[in-house]
Amino acid sequence: MDIASLAVFRTVAKEQGITRAAELLGRVPSNVTTRVQNLETEIGVALFQRDSKRMILTAEGAKFLEYAEHILNLAEEARQSVNPSEPQGTLRIGSMESTVASRLPAPLAAFNKAWPDVLIELSTSPTRQLIDQLLARQIDCALIAIPSGDWWLEPGTLDTVPLFREELVLLLPADHPDIKHASDIKIRSLAAFEAGCTYRMLAEEWLTGFGSIREHFAVQEVRSYHAMFACTAAGSCISIMPRNIVNQMHHLGTVKEHPLMSVDTHLATRPGFDTRAFTEFRQILTQTSDVDLG
Repeated sequence: MDIASLAVFRTVAKEQGITRAAELLGRVPSNVTTRVQNLETEIGVALFQRDSKRMILTAEGAKFLEYAEHILNLAEEARQSVNPSEPQGTLRIGSMESTVASRLPAPLAAFNKAWPDVLIELSTSPTRQLIDQLLARQIDCALIAIPSGDWWLEPGTLDTVPLFREELVLLLPADHPDIKHASDIKIRSLAAFEAGCTYRMLAEEWLTGFGSIREHFAVQEVRSYHAMFACTAAGSCISIMPRNIVNQMHHLGTVKEHPLMSVDTHLATRPGFDTRAFTEFRQILTQTSDVDLG
């Protein structure tokens, strides 16, 4: 088992086929097939279920992929760490949807212009899932929302730097009466991202006074802020999102806004992670920060 074979296996698993994997890897299909077969022989189990069109991971293959990802990512981190002369390789960035939409376009463009040889892999997830991905070495850094005092993040788990301050806004249908407290809300449906989203957690706490959200509101899980805003504008639910996202949505309809609280977005990494590519990316982000770093 070697790094090259693990990289071939990972690509075949992601593309679910030999031909496309071979194209991405710059290899002939027969070489990719042989690599996968030799790996299966060495391990002693079938890693793929094969049919005429796709190669789907077996249960053993899915488990093996987790280890392969970990090994390959650790090898890439080690290579960059011992050769820090210039940013190179791949930088895997995880982020919340709102940060990608409102905060990252300019810094990513600046980084790409300065260091075009670095491959950026950008993915989005809620904060809790991003933390899990960081600890599993699936990503190198993440933009996550941490409530004041970071009371829910165990000390020493991650290195974090506050970068952006977001004002959270409660959105109500345009014809909803003005409110002062959560008890004034007439609609009993909340549109939100899946569990693990910090903004959803804070919304549930504010709406229920740290009680069970299911006892007070039906939660409608959506996959985008556009859907969240549209549902609210249509009058079927309420929602909570950063104001800078709200400002991008007004063309979708009319809503009533009620300010709630501020939450900082942090750049998070595993303790000690310090490749040259990440250092340069952090520097560019810091230059765009609106949080007083002291």
